[in-house]
Amino acid sequence: MNDLQTLRAALLPAEPSQEVVDRSRHRLLNRMLATPRRRIRPFALGAGLVAAAAAAAVVVATLPGAPAPAPQPQAVAPVVTGQQVLLAAATVAERTPDGTGKYWHIRTGSGKDAYEYWTSADGHLWFRGAKSGGRVMSLGYFPLRLAAIEVTFEQIRTLPTDPAALRDWLANAIAHSGARTSAGPFTAADRERELLLSMVSLVSTLPAPPAVRAAAFRSIAAYPGVKDLGPVPGGRGFLLPEDYRLVVDPATGRISHTSMYVTADGAVMQVPGPQGAEVSAEWTDSLPQ
Repeated sequence: MNDLQTLRAALLPAEPSQEVVDRSRHRLLNRMLATPRRRIRPFALGAGLVAAAAAAAVVVATLPGAPAPAPQPQAVAPVVTGQQVLLAAATVAERTPDGTGKYWHIRTGSGKDAYEYWTSADGHLWFRGAKSGGRVMSLGYFPLRLAAIEVTFEQIRTLPTDPAALRDWLANAIAHSGARTSAGPFTAADRERELLLSMVSLVSTLPAPPAVRAAAFRSIAAYPGVKDLGPVPGGRGFLLPEDYRLVVDPATGRISHTSMYVTADGAVMQVPGPQGAEVSAEWTDSLPQ
């Protein structure tokens, strides 16, 4: 049973098989005909036979000394773990066709606090939010950001599609990025945080192709310290190291909410609350006026 079948089995109610039903009905009729203390009135075949058998089941069950009917086997829905949800999301992401368009569009937040970015293939960036008075304004040219790493559209498209290879590529790029904190060069803990942020960016805000996004989901599923928070509005909740939170929608293979994300201009945003900010990203052919 694969991840998608496991999720489906957990959601659909189980019914006894036809073989179980036929075997129980046959046992019941044999017991009725073998009982010496009761006379069985002739009854019609077909529907009448089924109705009489059902009525006789009640009588036989109440006779002194009558054996209790054998318990019917019950199908038990499988327990779906958080890791299985992440792996199912990876499978859906892998099977979802990549979109096309002139601009990569990211929307974060909700309601009046929403922020939107559009990036063209040559790196031209546009923004709309509270700071722009609701208007779309040009911010100039910016590279795509994978946490501490600057990347191009072409690099994103050619990232490894094997989870272990992807993790190694990201870790090596972070180690040689020259990025620093205000306290100095990156420590091992800083590099580990940037690695996790990079994987989250690939499944939430960056134009990663389906196979790369699937590899990132599988890397997160294997990441140490990831805790399953169970069903929440928008999908399944996960708690990551450093109290980062994600909500994964396994039906779409997308992140619906996140408490941290890297903006198009490279800033790392942290959003308080149990779910964080709504996030969506897609290709589009037009800029709003």
